[in-house]
Amino acid sequence: MFTSPSQILCTIFGIKIYFYGVIMALAISIGVLVSDFVAYKFYDLKKETIIDLAPYLIIFGIIGARLYYCTLNYDFYLRFPTEILAIRHGGISIHGAIIGGIVGLLVFAKRRNLNYKKLLDVTAVGLPLAQAIGRWGNFFNSEAFGGPCNLPWKLYIAPQYRPIPFQEVQFFHPTFLYESVLDFVLFIVLFYIAKKNCIKKDGNLALVYLILYSIIRILVESLRIDSVKYVLGLPVAIFVSICIIVVSIILLFIKKGGSDEIK
Repeated sequence: MFTSPSQILCTIFGIKIYFYGVIMALAISIGVLVSDFVAYKFYDLKKETIIDLAPYLIIFGIIGARLYYCTLNYDFYLRFPTEILAIRHGGISIHGAIIGGIVGLLVFAKRRNLNYKKLLDVTAVGLPLAQAIGRWGNFFNSEAFGGPCNLPWKLYIAPQYRPIPFQEVQFFHPTFLYESVLDFVLFIVLFYIAKKNCIKKDGNLALVYLILYSIIRILVESLRIDSVKYVLGLPVAIFVSICIIVVSIILLFIKKGGSDEIK
């Protein structure tokens, strides 16, 4: 059984330090270092290329994650626009972070005259590892859990964090754990592919990541009970994941018949 100990790690000079923030910083740092290792070890990029790229990924990723979330919940943020900047109050999205990160990567590649497809591949290797670590932030925040569950690995959720229909339920699926494990497995798969150079065309490994992660997200999202937006009867995260899978497969087929000379 899992039980979140607290949201707050410690207090320094009256400032509360949250587990979520520390875990996210750790996740990003490890993801960047691993991607940088992959870049110079398997992709012939200079050392610290991904470290130089990191500020672009972080800044654009945070902006994308926040804007995406605010767009999905526009009714609230139209009434309270000042809350858009209140990230400490919660509200970011991994899909938005990916979109924002890609934009930041394209800007960096243009400025450095680098192959953006290769950068996408390298970044795609470290990203699922960062996601696997980052999901534990949801554990400490008592969020992103699934429906009622009585399995040995059940997650206890305190009453103040339970959705209204489940106030009398104590234990839920630890979907943060499910995604963390699956993300780590995805990292191992992508790292192996990069090491063995199984995929020759630049950009294809990133597409493989998008497809496999989207499948993971669909599986996990189907267990979660915190979806507030639906598209065509599906939680928006599942709908977006399906769209990503379809577009990525189409791009793979297009690239299969074309050249790979665009830098």
